[in-house]
Amino acid sequence: MTHPRFADPAAACRTLTLVTAEDWPALRDSHPAKDWLIATGFEAGLGELRLIPGEAGVGSAIAGLGTAKARARLRFGIAKAVAGLPAGNWALNGALTPALRDETVLAWLLQSYRFDRYRSPKKTDTALLRLPEGTDGPRLLAMAEAEFLTRDLINTPASDMGPAELEAAFTALAQRFGATTTVIRGDDLLTQNFPMVHAVGRASPRAPRIMEMRWGKAGPKLTLVGKGVCFDTGGLNIKPSSGMNLMKKDMGGAATVLGLAHMIMSLGLKVQLRVIVPAVENAISGNALRPKDILTSRKGLTVEVNDTDAEGRLVLGDALAWAEEEPSDMILSMATLTGAARIAVGPDLAPYYCNDPIVVAALEAGAVVGFDPVWRLPFHDPYEAIIEPGIADLDNAPGWGFAGSGTAALFLRRFVNNPRYLHFDIYAHTPSDQPARPKGGVGQGARAVFAALPAILGL
Repeated sequence: MTHPRFADPAAACRTLTLVTAEDWPALRDSHPAKDWLIATGFEAGLGELRLIPGEAGVGSAIAGLGTAKARARLRFGIAKAVAGLPAGNWALNGALTPALRDETVLAWLLQSYRFDRYRSPKKTDTALLRLPEGTDGPRLLAMAEAEFLTRDLINTPASDMGPAELEAAFTALAQRFGATTTVIRGDDLLTQNFPMVHAVGRASPRAPRIMEMRWGKAGPKLTLVGKGVCFDTGGLNIKPSSGMNLMKKDMGGAATVLGLAHMIMSLGLKVQLRVIVPAVENAISGNALRPKDILTSRKGLTVEVNDTDAEGRLVLGDALAWAEEEPSDMILSMATLTGAARIAVGPDLAPYYCNDPIVVAALEAGAVVGFDPVWRLPFHDPYEAIIEPGIADLDNAPGWGFAGSGTAALFLRRFVNNPRYLHFDIYAHTPSDQPARPKGGVGQGARAVFAALPAILGL
């Protein structure tokens, strides 16, 4: 496979030998540079790199894959070594399992990500990889490009990523793959019956909207819904500055759904894809949504607004009701919905809710194949009463103090009758630099879902 991120298969390559800590003692005794590697203290730790001199500079390299325990604790750890390679073409050497080979290739691709839109351009030469034999290059490349799209969208500040700019990205993706789009904006949301999307976004001068993309004419029907709150002040229940600091990422659900759609379309999965994104800015002005307002949703359910900072579930309620109006083999929602989910599982895991055993089993397997960890949380029916305020059908923010992510998921489920409903409450941000995941926006759950789709939909 020839691509700007891969070495030409016919080009001359230097060799990068990969070795686990368990295999290193046996390899060391036969390695031509044994004495030099011992002298430099090489132990094949995860991401440990040594550049081996040749006749004209660096002749080859060796990198450690660490122990099985180290690899389990740190995804893409080999990326630390890849980042230290000099520019040029490289080929892998070493006895790698298919899973370790794929992780290495994906790490190689992901570690090349840079968000440099607001920096002076820097010319950087890249170490290019010759695809190892047996590797599904198009699949791994699609995963990486989808991740880059998601990261770029999340990392862009709200000054340059409002509802209109998110619409432009949505439309550009559709045009690239020949998909069709429909967009409903501003006060047309009221006449077209998206009252909660309008209510959340009406205080901003940047008009709210809801967007739909359709692609594929045959196969199972798959509907993706992503929360596109481009900035969240909290509304009249305004966030403190510490809570508002990362709110450019509150459209991370939409960004991740678009990354998933990119994978599906670029690899031509035989599905009928529908993508829905409500895009708003939750701002403050004289006509802002107020606490204790009662909204009538697209589905007809009434919602008491007990916190204007719980706006994501409002816009998703209308979007899910629209998704539900057509038959679908699965409906998936992704949203940066609650801080409670982060408290429960931290920033690295993508928590999800689903009651379909086939979806759950496929997703757990897909998380391993996609190097994309997920964790199942429960749709706990006894908590249904918590989201019923008495004055209306639903409460968007019950002041219960427990199960914030679970009650939000139950709220969303009220708008979906499809038994194959899968909801992700993601963080979409890496708090500190990690191998192949620099600090900033990150996709979560998309690769796991993509890997699971063949088993879920019978593809």
